Amino acid sequence: MEQRTPEWMAARAGQFTASRAAALMARTKTGPSASRAELIATLAIERLNGECVPTFQNGAMQRGAELEPLAIAAYIAATGAWVEEVGYIASPDLPNTGCSPDGLVGSDGLVEAKCPANPQKHVDALRCGAHATEYRWQLQHQLMVTGRAWVDAESFDPRFPEGLQTAITRVYRDETAIAELRAEILRADAEVEALVAELSQLRKAA
Repeated sequence: MEQRTPEWMAARAGQFTASRAAALMARTKTGPSASRAELIATLAIERLNGECVPTFQNGAMQRGAELEPLAIAAYIAATGAWVEEVGYIASPDLPNTGCSPDGLVGSDGLVEAKCPANPQKHVDALRCGAHATEYRWQLQHQLMVTGRAWVDAESFDPRFPEGLQTAITRVYRDETAIAELRAEILRADAEVEALVAELSQLRKAA
């Protein structure tokens, strides 16, 4: 299943995906952030309709999608690793959960490429691997679903001179974070199902 196809979008509908993990896990000083409640509502709508809710794609997101093949090629050139493209991978033991990593690497790894529009983000990736921290929950979600040991977080920016276009930081499984993520998905999935039931009743009564 090729990513960004109608089949791929249908597979992701109503699912806790890696790109949604940060919204699920976001916290404020008083508790879960508003992004969590928004995610719950979005997933409920998708399960009722059987398709993904359309989302706004800004210029930065479009840029990332267009540059992703170049980023993976740069990763292969930098590491000598073979990258296997994959579609949607469903979790073997969590309900309504999956991920779509940018590629499988060998038998134990993954690669996730980011192509930031803001060049300062790439500078921070080169300096200290800031992209790996920024996307922590997405990366741990991918490791949780796939059972793999590590993921190479890559920042790619072709505007930089040769030798500085790629920053790769290897992130290993964090079992504590994964346990926290699993527990939150189970709680949130129950909330989504309850909201689906509630909305279904409201629709019948309308």
